[in-house]
Amino acid sequence: MTLAARPKALTIAGSDSSGGAGIQADLKTFAALGAYGMSVVAALTAQNTLGVQAIHNAPPEFVRAQIRAVLSDVGADAIKTGMLSTADIIDAVVESLKEARCRAPIVVDPVFAAKSGDRLLREDALEALVAHLLPMAEVLTPNAAEAAALAGFAVRSEADAERAAAAILDLGPQAVLLKGGHLDEAACDDLFADRSGRRVWLRGERLAQRHTHGTGCTLAAAIAVGLARGLDALEACRRAKRFLAGAIRHARPIGGGIGPVNHLWRLEDAIEAFWEEGD
Repeated sequence: MTLAARPKALTIAGSDSSGGAGIQADLKTFAALGAYGMSVVAALTAQNTLGVQAIHNAPPEFVRAQIRAVLSDVGADAIKTGMLSTADIIDAVVESLKEARCRAPIVVDPVFAAKSGDRLLREDALEALVAHLLPMAEVLTPNAAEAAALAGFAVRSEADAERAAAAILDLGPQAVLLKGGHLDEAACDDLFADRSGRRVWLRGERLAQRHTHGTGCTLAAAIAVGLARGLDALEACRRAKRFLAGAIRHARPIGGGIGPVNHLWRLEDAIEAFWEEGD
C-alpha cells in the first residue's frame, strides 16, 4: 500500500484523560501502524492509572453529528468502537452508520469496565449492544468476563471459551476474538472463531508486566488497521496480537497505578534518531 493510499481508521469511543486507553490509545495505535486516525468522542472520562473518577457522556445528537461530519467528508476504511455507555449512545452510533450507508468493517470492543474495575457500560446498554451493534461487527473482541456476560455462563478455561465463542457468534458478529488474558491458563492465548467455522487459537506468552492499561483498546484498534489494509479477519487479529505483545513488553512505568502499554515501541529508535540529529 502506497503512502497516497494510507488507510483511514475511525474510533468511536470514550476519551481517557491520562492517555493510556480509549480514544487516545486508539489514535496512537492507528498512527503507529500507518493509518490516518479520526475520532468520535462518545464520552469524557476523568481517569488516571489508579482508576476512573468521573464520566460525562456525550449527548447522542452530538455523537451523531461527529459521525456525519467524518463520514460525509473523509470517510473510513475501518471503524473501531469502544466505550459506549448508554443505550441512547449505542442507538445513535448504529443509526448514524446506517444512515451513512457505511460499508467499512467494524471492530467492536464491548467495553464493560476499565482495567481498574470501574464499570463503563450501564446495565440498560447491554441489550442495545447485543441487539443492534453486535450484528454489525466484523470482529468482536470480548475478554473472558465480557464473553461470560454475552454467552450467559462463566468463561474460565479454553473449553469454556470455545463454547462461549459459538454462543456469541449466534448473536450476529462475523468473527469473535475471545481474549485469553483473564482465563485460568498459564499462557495468554486468544481464540479466533468465525461464521465460516474456523476455530484458531492464537498462542501467546503471558508476560510478567504490570503495565497493561489500554490493552483491549490497543488490540481492537490494531485489528481495525489490519482490516483497513485489506487483511482478512484472522490475519488482522494475528498481527494485532503481535503488535500488542510488543507494546506490553516495552511498557514503562507511568503514574502510580497500572500504567499504559507502549504504543510507539516499534518507532522508538527512529524517534531518538530524530532528536539526536544536528542542525
